[in-house]
Amino acid sequence: MDPLISLPLFFFFILISVLLIARAPFGDAWGKEGHIMVCKIAQPYLTETTSKAVLDLLPEVAAGELSAMCPWADEVRFHYRWASPLHYVNTPGVCNYKYSRDCHNSKEEKGMCVVGAINNYTDQLRRRGDSSNHYNLTESLMFLAHFVGDVHQPLHAGFAADEGGNTIVVHWYRRKTNLHHVWDTSMIETAMKDYYDNDLDAMVDGIMSNITGGWEDEVDSWENCQNKQATCANDYAVESIHLDCNYAYKDVEQDSTLGDEYFFTRLPIVKKRIAQAGLRLATILNDIFDHENRQEIQSY
Repeated sequence: MDPLISLPLFFFFILISVLLIARAPFGDAWGKEGHIMVCKIAQPYLTETTSKAVLDLLPEVAAGELSAMCPWADEVRFHYRWASPLHYVNTPGVCNYKYSRDCHNSKEEKGMCVVGAINNYTDQLRRRGDSSNHYNLTESLMFLAHFVGDVHQPLHAGFAADEGGNTIVVHWYRRKTNLHHVWDTSMIETAMKDYYDNDLDAMVDGIMSNITGGWEDEVDSWENCQNKQATCANDYAVESIHLDCNYAYKDVEQDSTLGDEYFFTRLPIVKKRIAQAGLRLATILNDIFDHENRQEIQSY
């Protein structure tokens, strides 16, 4: 799943990716704003040991910020074409997800989906001290952080027939787009403009305040799962497809106009998924790098 590349070439792609991220306006995808938010939320929940391990793996251009590299997996898609199916999982038009049925690429290769990717890169990082583990662990960390964000975007676990909402044309207020883009980008852009003065950090602070406020009774349960294999990623996909059927796809048809009613009722879902992804990413990383001192997620 993760072919090796030479280190000089790898760091060249990192540098180019960081420059692209820095120059690109926010709003290209969940891979910009959403992923940055996920990792900004995760970082304060890392233990001291985990923070040191993450810092040791991050490239120098990240300046110690995990969030700086969380959009990286989208930026290098032109080079890592094999990784495209790792950003999502599709179901055959049903409101449930099954790993054995759904986690594969177009060639029916098992494990080639976002759930398989999370399991794979978690395993690579857990085996970091194994002399037989020749993977580039900097890359493994950046892929893992990105894919934990992806699986929490509901339409990254959508229906195969509409490619996770990509083929459903809608109007977001007056702008023509597609349903997937509404969840990737449009709701976050609109929220930032309307409520946060286009300040990403202000939106992160708002989500963090809900972690310590409105969701405090739920937070402890977010790290637990019933459908665990290598990780809890199966449950994250199950959650996403349920949200698709109950919120993302609901009352949407081709050429629908989505406005205030859709925005006001779906934005809380977007915010909570970003929060869950951030806290769960922290839990996964703490489990990998500091298992003995790992603590339950707590609001603070």
